[in-house]
Amino acid sequence: MTRGFNAAERAAVLGAVRGRRTVHDFLDEPVPDAALGEALEAARWAPNHYRTEPWRMYLLGVETQARIAELNAGLVAASRGERAAEIKRKRWLAMPGWMVMTVLDDEDALRARENYAACCCAAQNFMLVLWTHGIGVKWTTGPVTRDERFASVVGFDAARESPVGLFWFGYPREVIEQRRKDIDRYVTRVE
Repeated sequence: MTRGFNAAERAAVLGAVRGRRTVHDFLDEPVPDAALGEALEAARWAPNHYRTEPWRMYLLGVETQARIAELNAGLVAASRGERAAEIKRKRWLAMPGWMVMTVLDDEDALRARENYAACCCAAQNFMLVLWTHGIGVKWTTGPVTRDERFASVVGFDAARESPVGLFWFGYPREVIEQRRKDIDRYVTRVE
C-alpha cells in the first residue's frame, strides 16, 4: 500500500477539485465514449456505507431527451407562459449529453440518507473525471426531476428509486471563475 501521491499527482487532483465548475452553456460537440466511460467507472468507486452501491445511472438518447425537454416545457408553460417554455425547450434540446442518476430507496431513514450521500460522492467523481477531459457538467434538481411523470419518461421504477439529478455534460462554451470564502469560516477545531 502506498503512503500517498507524489507532488505532481496531488497537484493534479487538487487542480481538478479547485478548477471544476458548473457549466451552463456547451459547445455543440459530442463527448467521446472513452471519457464518458471513464467518468462512469469513477462514479461507481464512490464511498458507500455497507457497500450498498445505491446509484443507478441512465444515459439518455435523443428521444428521451426530447421527451424530458417537452415535459419540462409543459411545466414552464404552466407557470411562466408559452414564450418562456419555448425558450427553455430550445435550450434543453441543445444540451449535448444527458444522464440521470437515481438512488435506491430504503425504508430506513438513516440508510436512505447514507445512500443519497453516496450518490452525491458518485456524482462528484463523475464530474471531476469529466473535468479532467475538459468536459463540464451541470447537475440540476429542478422541478422536472420531481414531476411524477419523470420516472416513466426516463424508465426507472419510481417505487424503488428516486432522482438524485439530471446531469448535462459537454465541452464548455465558457468557464466562469469562482472564489471561495476564507477557510476559517468553515472550520472549527474542537479540542
